[in-house]
Amino acid sequence: MQRLKEAAEKAKIELSAAQQTDVNLPYITADSTGPKHMNLKITRAKLESLVEDLVNRTMDPLKVALTDASLSISDIKDVILVGGQTRMPLVQKKVTDFFRKEPRKDVNPDEAVAIGAAVQGGVLSGNVKDVLLLDVTPLSLGIETMGG
Repeated sequence: MQRLKEAAEKAKIELSAAQQTDVNLPYITADSTGPKHMNLKITRAKLESLVEDLVNRTMDPLKVALTDASLSISDIKDVILVGGQTRMPLVQKKVTDFFRKEPRKDVNPDEAVAIGAAVQGGVLSGNVKDVLLLDVTPLSLGIETMGG
C-alpha cells in the first residue's frame, strides 16, 4: 500500500509539469496465478477530473475569509500560494479565476510553509513579538490520556 501511495504522490507531482505520466509498480501483489504488476498511464486531465470537486470546495473558505475580513476581491493586491499542492495547474487556474489575477511566482510554496512555521514557533516561544500569523488551518493539538 505504501508503494501505491508513493507512486500516486509522484504522479501528482509529475503532472504539475507534464500532461501525462506512467505509473509502473512491478510485483504490487500476487495471487495463485503469480505476481501482479501495475502499469498505467494517467493524464493531467484525468487527475484534474478526479480532484476538481475537492479544489472547488476550497473556494468557499476563500469567500468566507474575505467576508469575515470585510474585504472584496479588488482589495487583494497580491496572491501567494502556499503548500506543495498549489503547484497543481488546476489550483492555480481556480485561484487566478477567483481573484482575477495571477498568483505570485517568486515565492516557493514549500519554503513559505517552513518560514511560517518558524515564525509561529518564535511567536509561541516568546522570542518573536509584534507578529500575528493567521491561517485558515489551525494548529493541530494532540491530547494524551493516562494509559494511552
